[in-house]
Amino acid sequence: MLDDLAPQRRRTLLAGAALLVAVVLVAVGIGVVRTLDPTDPASQDELGPVLLVSGYGGRVASLDPLRDALRSAGRDVEVLEPEGDGRGDLRAQAAALGRSVEAALERTGADSVDVVGYSAGGVVARLWVRDQGGADVARRVLTIGSPHHGTDVAALAVEIAGSCPTACEQLVPDSDLLRGLNAGDETPDGPEWVTLRSDADRVVVPTDSAVLDGALNLRVQRLCPGSTTPHRALPGDAAVLATVASVLGRDAARAPTDVSC
Repeated sequence: MLDDLAPQRRRTLLAGAALLVAVVLVAVGIGVVRTLDPTDPASQDELGPVLLVSGYGGRVASLDPLRDALRSAGRDVEVLEPEGDGRGDLRAQAAALGRSVEAALERTGADSVDVVGYSAGGVVARLWVRDQGGADVARRVLTIGSPHHGTDVAALAVEIAGSCPTACEQLVPDSDLLRGLNAGDETPDGPEWVTLRSDADRVVVPTDSAVLDGALNLRVQRLCPGSTTPHRALPGDAAVLATVASVLGRDAARAPTDVSC
């Protein structure tokens, strides 16, 4: 078809096509660069607000000891109200966490947040980091007694009753949600990751489900030998409160050394 055009017209069309190809390649190249750019981690020297995420069922009163300890240390602390009854889709709860983070950053003018997730709240925090943009603004993420790889208790509930609320079913070992969440890197770039668990936990079974590859993984009994702290008592446990102080400061996250067991 080009052969039928006058030489000048043909040169004009070819030049325009070449320009269009160049523009497309530049646009694609920019997209590739943006995709490959690593997350710019939050500054570890600046302390922003702390958001506390409750566990399955959304009993926020269980987080009172953590809230009080952090406020006594001078931190700005917000305890999140659960999405619905705290038993719904954990992805929806992660989206709600994202909205609360945005509001906290706007309210305080801070550039980053620390997030503490108790029990299922730790799974919510991970979903937020991975899927809701949390990697860009999370400085530290601490999970306490969280069933990152599921719990046999949820599996038993499904086996006995045939089903259980959405969040419960999502916490069955090897659920679709957990399989996707744990595929690849369990602690993606962005925040520093810390987990804490108790060998006496009878809700998160096995207790090693609370461990994350790539995190600083701490154990109550390593800090307080002989401790029998169960799952429900973790937010007020001396080892847990000491850990919160040692991992949410300006210094690098570390195990506490001054626990009053």
